[in-house]
Amino acid sequence: MGYVVLHIEKAAGTDAAMSGHVERRITPANVITTLTYLNEELVEFPKGVTNRTEAIQHRLDNAGLERKIGKNQVRALRVMLSGSPEDMKRIRLAGQLDAWAKDSCGWLQKTFGKENVVSAVLHLDEKTPHIHATVVPIVRGERRKAKLERERNTAGGKRTYRTKKDRPRLCADDMMARDKLKAYQTTYAEAMAKYGLRRGIDGSEAKHISTQQFYREVKVMTDILKADIKELQKQKATTREELNRVKKEVQTERLKGAATSAATNIAESIGAMFGSNRVKALERDNIALHREAASYEETIEVLQTRIQVMQSDHSRELMTMQARHAVEVVNLTKQHEKEMSLMKTALSKAVKWFPYFREMIRMENVCRTAGFDDEQTATLLKGKLLEYSGELDSEGHNCKFTVERVAVRITPDPTDKRKLQLNIDKVPFKEWCREKFEKMRNAFCQSVQRQQKYKGPRF
Repeated sequence: MGYVVLHIEKAAGTDAAMSGHVERRITPANVITTLTYLNEELVEFPKGVTNRTEAIQHRLDNAGLERKIGKNQVRALRVMLSGSPEDMKRIRLAGQLDAWAKDSCGWLQKTFGKENVVSAVLHLDEKTPHIHATVVPIVRGERRKAKLERERNTAGGKRTYRTKKDRPRLCADDMMARDKLKAYQTTYAEAMAKYGLRRGIDGSEAKHISTQQFYREVKVMTDILKADIKELQKQKATTREELNRVKKEVQTERLKGAATSAATNIAESIGAMFGSNRVKALERDNIALHREAASYEETIEVLQTRIQVMQSDHSRELMTMQARHAVEVVNLTKQHEKEMSLMKTALSKAVKWFPYFREMIRMENVCRTAGFDDEQTATLLKGKLLEYSGELDSEGHNCKFTVERVAVRITPDPTDKRKLQLNIDKVPFKEWCREKFEKMRNAFCQSVQRQQKYKGPRF
């Protein structure tokens, strides 16, 4: 009983490049082009839609989305459905391939929503039958981030606002959540159990190798094998040439015997009747030549056997390389997760042991927003006095103030000793910006009034 194959990954943009592969506008090297006509589109496109890329955009345009789609937002998910080569061959020979494809497509529509499954193509022109499906990640309900924020506000006694919980959203992360990915593997295996397929090992750390990486590794091994085969073919050609030369020599010897004079033939014939030495020598040479020809034929068979053995070794080495690659990927992932865990733990301890740590990070952001460079920001974070001339940016008033030799310093907030504040000439930065803005606005108003005063009377 083999395993199901279910692989899901996020696509970039409308995934036009993958559309060329799925619809065979681009033909990979492993495709049997004479069988491409057997490929089948399992999902009917809407009216006016002619290909996979248009189907993705059509679903996005008609989903009723209220938010604008971000430039880097995931618009489609690639889903690949199959089984091991041996199991898919068994299903095909049993005449169950159409039923398998129909049930797989039904599972997709039930799991992700019929309208979200915009394309599903059955490929029969490769070694193993498989389905390339495309899912547009339209979901309904409240965003996970908003839900967590609302729960925190409720726990903290803060006011919360009612939101529309059933509006459609484009969110690949909701569909690709870890618990849902595990559930997909389980439910798909249950749907495929009647075809003799089962779920993979739950919690396995095996990682999927990309098609591009697999093709690169196969090409390297294929090039090595082709070079070896080419060398063996050269040896085979040399052996055949030697065999042909020997056969020609045998034929030449026969022709020489036929070209002798009639008298000599008669004499040799008589001598042969009595077993002359010359005839016996020729017979011995003929036997030796036949043995040599047989030896060359055996050499050719040995070379052909070596080619088959090398091809078998190549397949085993390729499988070993794939397994080694999978182990290396798992080890690197574990190491990365361990380093991230250590970093998070260290950061948590730093925040706990150094109360001002979080405030120092916030003040760094305040200083950079105000317009201080790296060196000036470092001076201020050390609690030192900075004499500054230049421009200070006020986000609250959306303007910049030019200053000359002002005293800048970070000090504890007198109203809350756990916090820090940025001071300009001993005045909190926000209050200083507000005073500057008021002075600038009053000066502008006075200037306008003076201009109106000197315009003279109106008639």
